[in-house]
Amino acid sequence: MAVLGMMLKSTTKYAYKLTNFVNQTTNITQEKQLRKLLNKAKKTEFGIKYDFAAILKSPDIMKAYREQVPIFDYDYMFKNFWHKTLNGSANVTWPGRITNFALTSGTTGASSKRIPVSKQMIQTIKKSSIKQLLSLSNLEIDSSFYEKDILFLGGSTELTKINNQFEGDLSGIITGKVPSWFSPFSKPDKRIRALHNWNEKIEEIVKQAPSWDIGVISGVPAWMEILIERIVDHYGLDSIFQIWPNLKIFVHGGVSFDPYILRFNQLFDNRVIYLDTYLTSEGFFAYQPTDSDSLHLLINHDVYFEFVPFNSEHFDSDGNLIEFGKALTINEVTEDVDYALLVTTNSGAWRYLIGDTIRFKCLETYKIKITGRTKHFLSLCGEHLSVDNMTEALTTISFQKGIEIREFAVTGFSNSYGHGHHWYIASDQKIDEEALLKSLDEKLSTLNADYETERKFALNQLELICLPTKFFYDFMEIKDMYGAQHKFPRVLKGKMAKDWLQYVSIVK
Repeated sequence: MAVLGMMLKSTTKYAYKLTNFVNQTTNITQEKQLRKLLNKAKKTEFGIKYDFAAILKSPDIMKAYREQVPIFDYDYMFKNFWHKTLNGSANVTWPGRITNFALTSGTTGASSKRIPVSKQMIQTIKKSSIKQLLSLSNLEIDSSFYEKDILFLGGSTELTKINNQFEGDLSGIITGKVPSWFSPFSKPDKRIRALHNWNEKIEEIVKQAPSWDIGVISGVPAWMEILIERIVDHYGLDSIFQIWPNLKIFVHGGVSFDPYILRFNQLFDNRVIYLDTYLTSEGFFAYQPTDSDSLHLLINHDVYFEFVPFNSEHFDSDGNLIEFGKALTINEVTEDVDYALLVTTNSGAWRYLIGDTIRFKCLETYKIKITGRTKHFLSLCGEHLSVDNMTEALTTISFQKGIEIREFAVTGFSNSYGHGHHWYIASDQKIDEEALLKSLDEKLSTLNADYETERKFALNQLELICLPTKFFYDFMEIKDMYGAQHKFPRVLKGKMAKDWLQYVSIVK
């Protein structure tokens, strides 16, 4: 009898009920988060400059905060404040000295950003992660499952030290601080987690895989798919369940899971539950409980949210914010509208435009869907094509036609004949490119009225090419975006687009 498992299961159920019992009134809950953050940082350089003390005395602190503090993007925040934090100054945008910085280049191809990660933020991320795992108590799972191992497929925990500060992948920062009581259940071990070379890390995990009893896996879908396939191939297995018979949960994030479902259903034979997370370098903003089909915004987890309608009134054709006065609080949003997300966090991000767009599916329970990036959409002539449109179209077609589309990307171009989109599809099957393009065009027209209109006029050139999946991942390795939290950009612009076109011309 799994005595430890029984204890953990009962404790988990009790802890989930306890932590889930919270006042979920949006205004009250979010105002409490803002008040707590403002009060904590009121004596910092940022807090003094924008007079947090006066905001805290206001009868409506959410309104006062919106009127008194401007909206910041990374460049603006770094130029004015975070460069001081990076140089070791204390009490700049958050109390004390920040010693950890998450490196992220996102999917734009820009030089690495360094996002401050405070001790309080690390604790918040741990709290949110544990709460999602506590939701396992909603499932009818045998007690023995609670004694199984959890595999975290993340970045290197060996961080780069610069002066007295450390920088690296957020996943490496977090998994490097696993509490001692959790270590026996956490895989891989410290030695493997510290490896920088992604291929070496994968190979070490493959070697160790048979000695683990994995119940939960966590990581970015593309890399987890590669790992599972490597293990199956290396040991000549029919399925991963021959060595991990108790695998039941896959916690994923970073990209839309829809394009990967078909392949994972094959790998897991529909025996694994998929749980989504919304964890970025700036914070942990949402997760999918086991009793839900969607992400739920975490309105009581040390983050204050605001929302800017993602439309031509507020953003230009390159995704830059042009209207700074219309950010909404959570009680002012509506369902089925795309919003650019502003966050205020306990790492010293204030009204920070993180670049993601979301849509509320249910305001009563704060269900959301991540719909794309402010700069990752195509609107050469008014087609307003979002990554969400692209993903839904290709996912639908892949299910209908029974084809695996593991990655995709699109570039926009203009010439004397008009405007066009060039699609690049990653698949290892033989695909009729002309038929796929026709189906894709038709599906996008049904999903997006602007696209349908522009296809009749200015958007008159469509091209599509299928490439082996390996070509996409090799390109990421060349761009030093291989492994951990990196994902292939869906919309290629600027230097990334030029580099990709040159790469394709060589490898094709």
